[in-house]
Amino acid sequence: MHPHGATGPLVAALDIGGTKIAGALVDAEGQLLVRALRPTPVTPDGETVLGAVTEVLDELRAAPVWPATIAVGIGSAGPVDAQHGTVSPVNVPGWRDFPLVSRIEHASGGLPVALTGDGVAMTAAEHWQGAARGYDNALCMVVSTGVGGGLVLGGALLPGPTGNAGHIGHISIDLDGDLCPCGSRGCVERIASGPNIARRAVGAGWRPPAGVAPTAAAVAESARAGDRVALASFDRAAQALAAGIAATATLVEINVAVIGGGVANAGPILFDPLREHLTRYATLSFAAGVEVVPAKLGTDAGMVGAAAAAAESLRLDGFTPAAAA
Repeated sequence: MHPHGATGPLVAALDIGGTKIAGALVDAEGQLLVRALRPTPVTPDGETVLGAVTEVLDELRAAPVWPATIAVGIGSAGPVDAQHGTVSPVNVPGWRDFPLVSRIEHASGGLPVALTGDGVAMTAAEHWQGAARGYDNALCMVVSTGVGGGLVLGGALLPGPTGNAGHIGHISIDLDGDLCPCGSRGCVERIASGPNIARRAVGAGWRPPAGVAPTAAAVAESARAGDRVALASFDRAAQALAAGIAATATLVEINVAVIGGGVANAGPILFDPLREHLTRYATLSFAAGVEVVPAKLGTDAGMVGAAAAAAESLRLDGFTPAAAA
């Protein structure tokens, strides 16, 4: 019997992005027993951002089941450096080569900490319990404030040496395109992320209804009502995603592309043109026919996946999510 009613070991999972910092205590069946949430501070001060992360962790540590926690898994917006335990998220300017792992080791009371990119974490979750379950070769993508991704190849999660493998958001698909915050040009993220869908629509003359913020969700609502500018902005995002998926399929031969994140909530407004564009980009026999499906785990994917990735990389006794696949 484990402490305070926990039926097995737990992993404290942290999902860190440009908008929110979410945390949960996750069991070996992928259940989230305790949750905590804070907005990501908009500041160039890295310590302020860390403060929000430690608040989430402290809330988890206050839970009665915390003594059953054996590790911390972090899925962070990237790029990350799992080898050195640092993060430099494009959308969190206060963190550049920030020593997140050592700081969380201290804040957690000395628990082992595993770091991976948020796209890899989402991939681990969807392969374990979601839309990529049963597939040996998959690309999973998070399309939200940024665009991240991860790969399953030969039935195994492929995080890469630094935890960034499959980071499709920073594949350049428009060689002379707009400058991306990462320093390159024409990245998938620069075209397909939520803020860029809204930016492009506004630039082409679209305006949200009075009192509504100009977000990708608002653009999607206008697109559903038939607004041509809104539809065009989503079509351009879908084209960029299709080009990135086709490039990935050509390189490593995937069977399915799973798409989650807030932008995926647009549903057919995104998925219909994406599938259509993909038929034009993925034309070789071994790359054609990739299924494109929505993610199943929603906002929980980052936390479930951070726990699963930690279990795999740290080889945690008693916490074997792969056995559930």
